[in-house]
Amino acid sequence: MRRFHALLEQLRAHRHLPLAMIALGVLTPFAFSPFDLWPLALVSIGLAGELLRGHGIRRTAFLAWCYGFGLWGFGTYWLYVSIHDYGYTPPWLATPMVAGLAAFMALFFALMGWLYARFNLARASLLTLPALWVLGEWLRTWFLTGFPWLFTGYAFVDTPLAGYAPLFGVFGISLIAVFSALVLVRALAQPGGLRSPALPVAIALWMGGAALQHVEWTSPTGEGLSVSIVQGNIPQESKWQLEWRDKTVDIYRQLSKTEWGRDLVIWPEAAVPMFYHEAIDAMTEMDDNALAGHSAFVTGIPWLEVDEARRDFRIYNAILASGEGSGVYFKQRLVPFGEFIPLESWLRGTLPLFDMPMTSFSEGPPQQAPLTVQKLSLGPMICYEIAYPDLVRRIASASDVLVTISNDGWFGTSMGPHQHFQMVRMRALENGREVIRATNNGVSAIIDKHGRVREQAPQFERLVLRATVRGYRGSTPFMVMGSLPALLACAVLLVIGRRRKAGDAA
Repeated sequence: MRRFHALLEQLRAHRHLPLAMIALGVLTPFAFSPFDLWPLALVSIGLAGELLRGHGIRRTAFLAWCYGFGLWGFGTYWLYVSIHDYGYTPPWLATPMVAGLAAFMALFFALMGWLYARFNLARASLLTLPALWVLGEWLRTWFLTGFPWLFTGYAFVDTPLAGYAPLFGVFGISLIAVFSALVLVRALAQPGGLRSPALPVAIALWMGGAALQHVEWTSPTGEGLSVSIVQGNIPQESKWQLEWRDKTVDIYRQLSKTEWGRDLVIWPEAAVPMFYHEAIDAMTEMDDNALAGHSAFVTGIPWLEVDEARRDFRIYNAILASGEGSGVYFKQRLVPFGEFIPLESWLRGTLPLFDMPMTSFSEGPPQQAPLTVQKLSLGPMICYEIAYPDLVRRIASASDVLVTISNDGWFGTSMGPHQHFQMVRMRALENGREVIRATNNGVSAIIDKHGRVREQAPQFERLVLRATVRGYRGSTPFMVMGSLPALLACAVLLVIGRRRKAGDAA
C-alpha cells in the first residue's frame, strides 16, 4: 500500500498526468455494455478522483476535463459511424466533429473540477466529489436539450447496487458507485486507509442494495400479452430512399403474415418510411389483419399534422396503435442533428449530414395518454427518450407495460446499441415495469421488471421474436419522487463537505 501511495504521489506531480487522466477516461466505458466490466469503473473513477486532489483551481479543472475527454471520446465513438457512414461526412471532417463533441461534453467535468477546487471541497472529497459528479450527470439530462449518456450508474445494472434503482434511480446508483470507487482507492492508497470509517459504510451500502433486490415494489395485474416483435433489419443507407418505401413495408408485411392472432404485433421506429396519410392503404390492411386475428398492431410511423388556419404544418415521429389497440403518441425528446437541426437556418446546406431525410421533426406535447392494447396500457417511448429517467417514470406512472421502439441502425456494429439497451434495462428496474423493445436491427428484447433480459433477438437478422409480457401496477418510490431524493442527497453532501474543517478531511 505504501508503494501504491508513493506511485500515486509521483503521478500526481508528473508532467504527463493529463495523459493519465485521459487514459482513465478511456478505460471507463469498458465498464458499460457490451463489455460489462463494471469493476473497471470503480478503478478508473477512484484513481481519477484521487489524482484530482492537491492542485490549483485551473489545474484541477483541466485534469477533470481530460478525464471527461477520454470518457466521451471513446465512449461515444459510435457517433463517427452515424456522421461518416450514414451522414456522408468525409473522415477528415467527421473525426474532428466527434472530437469536438467529446471536448464540449468534457466541459461538464471541467466545471466539476473547478467547483471542487474553487470551494476547497477536496478536504471532504469522499462526500463532495460524488455529489458534484452526479449533479454533472443530471445537468447533462437537460442542458441544451440534454445528452443523457454514460451515467456511471448504468454500469452497475447487474450488481447489488441495482437494488437502489426503484428508490433513487440511476443517479442514486451513480452516487453510491462513485463514493465506493473513491473509498476503495483511498483505502489502498492512504496509510491506514483500511481503518477508515468510510470503508464499512461503502460495504453496508452494497449489502443494502443486495437486500433491496428482494423487495417487490409493484404487483402483476393478472393480464399478459403474447407479443411478436418484427425486426426488419432494413439497411440504414436504404431506409429513406424512395425506391425502398414500398419494399420496406412489404418486408414487414411478409414477416407479420403468420403473427396475426398474437395479442400484439409490433414494428419498430419508422418501420413505415412514409407519412401516415401516404400509407393509408397499407395501414388499413394491417388494421384489418389485426382485427381478424384479434390482435393489436403497433408501429412507428412519421406523422404530418397540417394547421390550415395558420397555413403551417408539423412533422412528428409517432407510434400508432390499431386493431385491438388504440392511440397515437408523438415523440417528445428529439435527437439533435438526427431529428432536428439546431441553428437550422445557418447549417442547412453546409454538409450532407445537415440535409438528411426526416430531420425536421417537432416535439410532441408533454401530456399524452398511453396506448391501449387489449386490456393493458402501454407507456410508449421512441428511441432516445428511454435515456431520460424522469420522462420515463412519468409515462410509466399511467402504464402497465412500457414499450420502446428504436432504430439503432445509425450506429452500425459499434457499442452504441448495447449502451442504449443497458439504459432500457435500468428504466425497467426504476419503474417496476416490464419493457417491450422493438428495433430495426437489434437489440430487440423483452426485459422483466427486475431489469433482466427474458427474451432477446440476435442483431442484424430479419426475424420475428415471439415472447410474452406481463402487466404490473403500483409505484416504486422512484416513480413517485423521481430523481429528487438523489439530487437532495447531493446538496446535503456538499453542504456537509463545505463545512468540514481541514483537520476532519475525509
